[in-house]
Amino acid sequence: MGETKGNLIIIGGAEDKKGEKKILEEIVTIAGDHDAHLIVFTTATQEPGAIGDEYKKVFSRLGVKQIDIMDINTRDEANMEEHAEQISQASGIFFTGGDQLRITSILAGTRTYEALHDAFQGGAVIAGTSAGASVMSNTMIVEGNNNDPARKCTLKMAPGFNFLDGVIIDQHFDQRGRFGRLLCGVAENPGILGIGIDEDTAIRVYADDHFKVIGNNAVTVIDGKSIKSSNVSESKPDEILTITNVTVHVLSQGYGFDLKKREVMRLH
Repeated sequence: MGETKGNLIIIGGAEDKKGEKKILEEIVTIAGDHDAHLIVFTTATQEPGAIGDEYKKVFSRLGVKQIDIMDINTRDEANMEEHAEQISQASGIFFTGGDQLRITSILAGTRTYEALHDAFQGGAVIAGTSAGASVMSNTMIVEGNNNDPARKCTLKMAPGFNFLDGVIIDQHFDQRGRFGRLLCGVAENPGILGIGIDEDTAIRVYADDHFKVIGNNAVTVIDGKSIKSSNVSESKPDEILTITNVTVHVLSQGYGFDLKKREVMRLH
């Protein structure tokens, strides 16, 4: 596992913005409550104005006074020192949904990217929903079939932002039937953990590499270390995946997971 200094909140998408707002409230609490300084990144979305306004309103209702919307659309913008300076002042950074490849292709390797990692190491909370969740790991799912049995070659992966090492994150998990594609990702690399996060559900990852579940649905953890065999290297493209002895945990609020020991935790 990588050295985790800050806090991560990784959301499966469609988090509650009108009711209890449990997940978004957790972000605000870690970021300093009324003293929080949040930056909302809208790079992933094609509707930055509308999405940025929506989150500004929600975070304002949660008592945050300082909220900046950062709509970076080019690598030139991402290399501007003023953005890096702004990020260094923030106590919380939030990535909206959209297209995760837009986030990585525009920001990776830039001054903004470096500033995000510096902020994280300095203790700022980094949060993301949907596409913003996928980019948190060092390898991310870019494309794959929903509601489909696990098949070889239906998954496209790309490097993520590496805030969390040794895992692949998938989001909208149960709602879009993504068990098969995450299983395929783990079969291709059994040393990593697959973490599937349902809508209106999140994991908060602590500095000691354990997470707790927040929200109203479930988090699925697929551990490939126990796999006895799979046909992922022999099967032809689109052939159904065969896999034996994979370990699966399904966790709701009140539970957590130790990413180092690979053990479920009951939290009180």
